[in-house]
Amino acid sequence: MALLLKNAHVIDPQVGLDETCEILIRDGKIVEVGHDLDMPKGVERDLGGKIVVPGLVDMHVHLREPGYEQKEDIASGTRAAAKGGFTGVCAMPNTLPVCDNAVGVEYVKARAAAVGKCRVYPSGACTQGLKGEILSEMGDMAAHGCVAFTDDGRGVQGAGMMRRVMDYASQFGKAVMVHCQDDDLVGAGQVNEGVVSTRLGMLGWPAEGEELEIQRDIALCRLTGCPLHIQHITTKRGLDMVRAAKAEGLPVTCEVTPHHLFLCEDDITDEYNTFLKVNPPLRTAEDAKALIEGVVDGSIDAIVTDHAPHTEFEKNCEFELAPFGMIGLETSLALMNTHLVSTGKIDWNRLVQMMAVAPREILRLEPVTIAEGSVADLTVIDPDLAWTVTSDGFASKAANSGFIGAELTGRATDVYVGGYATLEDGEIVE
Repeated sequence: MALLLKNAHVIDPQVGLDETCEILIRDGKIVEVGHDLDMPKGVERDLGGKIVVPGLVDMHVHLREPGYEQKEDIASGTRAAAKGGFTGVCAMPNTLPVCDNAVGVEYVKARAAAVGKCRVYPSGACTQGLKGEILSEMGDMAAHGCVAFTDDGRGVQGAGMMRRVMDYASQFGKAVMVHCQDDDLVGAGQVNEGVVSTRLGMLGWPAEGEELEIQRDIALCRLTGCPLHIQHITTKRGLDMVRAAKAEGLPVTCEVTPHHLFLCEDDITDEYNTFLKVNPPLRTAEDAKALIEGVVDGSIDAIVTDHAPHTEFEKNCEFELAPFGMIGLETSLALMNTHLVSTGKIDWNRLVQMMAVAPREILRLEPVTIAEGSVADLTVIDPDLAWTVTSDGFASKAANSGFIGAELTGRATDVYVGGYATLEDGEIVE
């Protein structure tokens, strides 16, 4: 099938493209980018007023399948991803059973091929059952298409075990993505330790519970040479450690979520909104400001959602009993546009770098560019579309978003995966 996308503002910092032009696609590949292109037969789309960028990738998503399909499954999670403008997501391994062997990797790939509305890149657990005791079948998982290793949901507590994880991962050319949490220090913490935890009468989750493991894992990166990716960073001190590691020349990268950029501990009031209970917790306003500065100056590599769906009954309870996590696939792009692009803090090129280019680089995926020969994974964005986040407007099975009621600007209208639409005019293509 041939497809001609016309009159869009095309942006791709990888090839220095930032202009209105046309994109000709045939058999899943981009065959030409230019002006006044000729297509004797096929489908034409006039995308005037819209932006086309390389397909967005969220490298930190919980699809919950297998084992927790009541929260989300690969079908619903990838529909949410497409609605949010993503052509690919990296699925975390903390499912039931844990994705700690090749069978788990193949299951995720098979389900995604059967029901997915975007590409799904499986990550594999570092340790068996996420217990931090015995190495997972890392080589087998790498051979079957696992893109990275992580025990996301918990930190690997032993330094010796983490050293072995990194030694093995480096043999397979994979990054280790780390959830930095010192369980001994964090304990049963619920919210950021400080003024707000005291006011709310909640157990505190100290920033040092994250920063100590960031410091340790950077030291182990120096020891092993293994690429290290810090997940959902939340504090200024943690980010400063990453900056220092990069300045030293270590292969260290990091990511941040929109909720850690645009929400903070002060948003948790005496209403005890459990949608704001996340791990790691919302930090101080000063930390959020520092993270935004990290996005602006390039210290932060990737924007992710840590999309963590839960059922209504799980979140509709006392704060300390509710599970951690909020969804984010369908609001991420709009939040970044509303708060950072539209305000002039960053431009579209920087956003594309963080949401399309860097995730693929960190996961060692094939690059996607808007150039001849590239696979046609593309995201089309209406930067001026105004909309309000509502609890009944999600394609996800879950609605536990901390941004319900937010008035946002910008949204994906079309998504092409391998040249075929999974989202068209804002609606999922069945």
